[in-house]
Amino acid sequence: MKSKFRFFLYVVAVLACASPALAQKYPDKQIRLVVAFPTGAPYILALLLSEKLRDPLGQSVVPDFRGGAGGNLAAELVAKAPADGHTLLLTSGSIAISPSIFPKLGYDTFRDFAPVTLVATVPNVLVVHPSVPARSLSELVKLAKAHPGKLNFGSGGVGSGSQLGSEFFKALSGIQMVHVPYKGAALALSAMLGGEIDMVTSTVPATIPLVNSGKIRALAVMAPKRVASLPKVPTTAEAGMPELVVITWYGLFVPAGVKPDIIVRLNSEVAKAMNAPDARAKLTQVELEVATGTPADAAKFVRAEFERWARVIKEAGIKPVQ
Repeated sequence: MKSKFRFFLYVVAVLACASPALAQKYPDKQIRLVVAFPTGAPYILALLLSEKLRDPLGQSVVPDFRGGAGGNLAAELVAKAPADGHTLLLTSGSIAISPSIFPKLGYDTFRDFAPVTLVATVPNVLVVHPSVPARSLSELVKLAKAHPGKLNFGSGGVGSGSQLGSEFFKALSGIQMVHVPYKGAALALSAMLGGEIDMVTSTVPATIPLVNSGKIRALAVMAPKRVASLPKVPTTAEAGMPELVVITWYGLFVPAGVKPDIIVRLNSEVAKAMNAPDARAKLTQVELEVATGTPADAAKFVRAEFERWARVIKEAGIKPVQ
């Protein structure tokens, strides 16, 4: 009996020593970073993450750009990938918006994914064509109320972040404007330059050169604080609409079922990578702000975003995309 007990203790000791070693084997092969959008902030973040994570993880991290369907193609791909932590998804707030827009998605945001962390955010700004006789947010609201349905706004398409930001503004201010969708936010800005539309909600980096050259007019930054590149543009709170906060965000996800210790490891390494001084400096140059936190923080944030935009979509009467 004593020999059996000693053998039991030996097995327990071996397993106790082996378990950390087993955990440390991750990753044991190349990591695939599926990126939902091939240009803009996701492209920059993907290159930065692949570079900064390679050494601490001991494996190459290879970006796989899978743009299309508003980020849904990339999300569906990762949702069906093995839950071993070797396939990651870098996407935007579209993952919290799409369930309210697309009736038949190839994935479930809350069932098929586990959030690892938020990665970065970028503020949005409300801009108008110079021909619009409004030099502040309050003046724009007065103008729109005086001429219901006469003003219009452009967006990157039905259900896009640029549409939802403007719809949120409409709902909060009680005004009527006509939506003009384009196939991409860049096309909406181009249309504004041509005088086709009156207003656009866009990310700050996309508008900086146009604002500084006087080709468009920025009325308010839709963020809690001003941005250094547009120092004279007030925040929406300063302009009298503190609820009008629209932040574009990017997050890292893995397929549901990935082991918690792997998620914790990825979360820790991403936080170290993104908060490194050189990484912060690169992101600041393109108006991106580091926004790392715990997996629980990310999960709570994504749920709140889903609920907020679902309300906006319903109140605006945005029809699902078939």
